[in-house]
Amino acid sequence: MFRRRTSLSLSAAAAVLVAAPLLTACGGEAHAGAAAVVGGERITMSQVQSKVEAVRAAQRDHEQADILIKETGQLTRSTLNGLVLREVLERAAGDAGVTVSRGEIQEARELAARQVGGPERLESLMLRQQAATPDEIDEMLRVQLLVQGLAEKLGANLQTPQGQEELRAELEKASRELDVSVNPRYGKWDDEQVSLTEADRPWIRELTNPEPEQAA
Repeated sequence: MFRRRTSLSLSAAAAVLVAAPLLTACGGEAHAGAAAVVGGERITMSQVQSKVEAVRAAQRDHEQADILIKETGQLTRSTLNGLVLREVLERAAGDAGVTVSRGEIQEARELAARQVGGPERLESLMLRQQAATPDEIDEMLRVQLLVQGLAEKLGANLQTPQGQEELRAELEKASRELDVSVNPRYGKWDDEQVSLTEADRPWIRELTNPEPEQAA
């Protein structure tokens, strides 16, 4: 999608989920109010709920509100899945020395908007495809740039199964290092798949999908 790195997708890892009031992390330590614990840091219920509520508010204002809400019935779970995955990606990218500048994000957003037919079209597309509010678009693009930068470091071609497997293996390594623990009511974190069990989106595929939807 962008020239700066290899082709980027609007299918960024989208989002974050709500947790239960009590999470038992590694070693049996209880973390009240946490949805997940990643690398010893909590993803709180309030963080997740705030993101979910922001998405629902944006969806209700959309002309296809009923459809968008119906298609994101597992929004809380997918939101948490995305938040944990983001932390895993940050660790893997950091270990590889991959960074993304503010300028790169701005360039990516401008190019994306031109490609799909303008800023408003981009906002609508991201809300519809990824349940992402306008305020989240920059972060979604940053995630994609980190994925592409990490792939470049690995010499992995994300348009091939082998390249996607190389990326998955690197994320699995980071996931195990972070010792992810998730409130069991939302499933269990799977290091090998780098996702929540029973998660409703194939996140590795989403991260590596090279083709954005074009403007109508």
